[in-house]
Amino acid sequence: MSQQKADYADDTAIDDALDQIPDDETVAETVANLEESGFDVIVVDDAAAALEAVEAQIPAGVSVMNGHSTTLEEIGFDDLLGEGDHEWESLPDQIWSIDDDAERQAARRQSQTADYFLGGINAISTTGELVAADLSGSRIGAYPFAAGNVVIVSGVNKIVPTLDDALDRLESVAYPLENERAQEAYGVESAVAKQLIYRRETEDGRTTIVLVRERLGY
Repeated sequence: MSQQKADYADDTAIDDALDQIPDDETVAETVANLEESGFDVIVVDDAAAALEAVEAQIPAGVSVMNGHSTTLEEIGFDDLLGEGDHEWESLPDQIWSIDDDAERQAARRQSQTADYFLGGINAISTTGELVAADLSGSRIGAYPFAAGNVVIVSGVNKIVPTLDDALDRLESVAYPLENERAQEAYGVESAVAKQLIYRRETEDGRTTIVLVRERLGY
C-alpha cells in the first residue's frame, strides 16, 4: 500500500541533522568516492529528471523488479511501472496477480534475479559506502549479487560524512519513518532485521546510483 510521506513523516521524531541537503562540494566528493568504489553515478536536479535518468538506464524487453522505495514513489517510477507505458516485463504485476501465498512468495524470491532491480537506499557515506536495511530482505537481497543490474535512486539528503554516520542514519532517520509507514500500511511494526553495507561494486557497469539534488525518501 502506498501512502503520502507527509501522512506519517510529520509526526515522526528523527535526527534532523542526518537528513540535510549537503553543499555542492560534499556532493562532488561523495560522487568521486562512489565512482572509485565501482558505482556508476548520475546526478540530477529534481524528481522529474531522476525518472528520465532511470528510464534511460533500462532497455526494452528486460525484466524489471522494484523493492519498496518511497523515493521511487516520489519520482513517479512505481506509477510508470504499474501503468504499463513501457516496453519492460513488469515482475510486480505478475507477482501480485498470484493468489496462492506460497507461489507468490516463491515468485518474489525469483524476482531478485530480475534483469533490472530498482530501489532506494537508507544512507550514503561521503567516503563511498551505501547502507540499507529491510525487515524481510526483499529489497537488499537483490543488491549485492542476485539481480543482473541494479539502479538505486536517492535524494542527496541521504549523504552523511562517514560509515558510522550512515549506520546512525539508518537507526535514527530511516527506521523511525519506515516503522510509521509499516504501521499505517500493514498494521505491524518494522525492524532493522537484515542489513547491508555495500562497500564496493566489483562488476563494471552493474550498479548505477541516480543521485537527486532534493530531499527524497528516507
